[in-house]
Amino acid sequence: MSRANKTQTVRSVVAAAARRLQAAGLTYGHGTFNAREEASWLVLHACRISPGDFKSHAGNPVSAAQLKRVETLVGRRIGERIPAAYLTHEAWLGEFRFYVDRRVIVPRSFIAELLGEDIRAFLQGPVRHALDLCTGSGCLAIVMAHAFADAKVDAVDLSTAALAVAKRNVSDYGLRQRVELARSDLFSSLTLRRYDLIVSNPPYVNAAAMGALPDEYRAEPRMALVGGPDGLELVRRILTGARHRLKPKGVLVCEIGHNRRALERAFPKLPFTWLQTSGGNGLVFLLEKDQLPA
Repeated sequence: MSRANKTQTVRSVVAAAARRLQAAGLTYGHGTFNAREEASWLVLHACRISPGDFKSHAGNPVSAAQLKRVETLVGRRIGERIPAAYLTHEAWLGEFRFYVDRRVIVPRSFIAELLGEDIRAFLQGPVRHALDLCTGSGCLAIVMAHAFADAKVDAVDLSTAALAVAKRNVSDYGLRQRVELARSDLFSSLTLRRYDLIVSNPPYVNAAAMGALPDEYRAEPRMALVGGPDGLELVRRILTGARHRLKPKGVLVCEIGHNRRALERAFPKLPFTWLQTSGGNGLVFLLEKDQLPA
């Protein structure tokens, strides 16, 4: 990516950056899945181009100032081994952009793609009150508020640092009147409000996987990842507490990563509905109130 070459385009700079990232042997999974996608993200950010506008801007020339920003971002990505989202301070879930830094896990929940017709098919009425457990950056709470326009959303997290980031995102989307943030260890500090919909993307990395995490994942807050010996420590608490927090026709939606087999062994009598996501159909489950443990 030589600065002397004034004919470089967005497309050619992305290709050059991808080659550097590929050669560096990085780990992906924080919004991108390979070197090409990561390079696109970094270059578009440096050039102030929205991800959705890549095709229409691919042939644009890249200025010396833009190229310098690209080289700084790519150099840090390789040298520091942290997710690109922490370098750009932005992460995307579909069309939604969120501010992020190292106080929160990088948003990537599969639940975001289900908040619409997929989950609406299981609801027996309108969503007036919703709850996001382990909200982190506030991303799922914000997507829920858009998906269910009449809903009031409670969003809780145990981390005060994460809640500060969530507050910024909620404010950026103008949702302070509809999304209420609170510090709580799951349900413990909540009022007795009942919900039509509870969603959660809790920490679910098991002990063995934690020990093998690459640097990019170790850069994230540990408490946002650790799920205990089998990855189900918080999931068990959510399952045993959710029934008392749901309205009669309410539903729980929870992401558990690759722990489906362990979960079904731990709760063999629960009739989990596994929702189809872009990552497969064993990552997110749904249970109606009457299906939850009494």
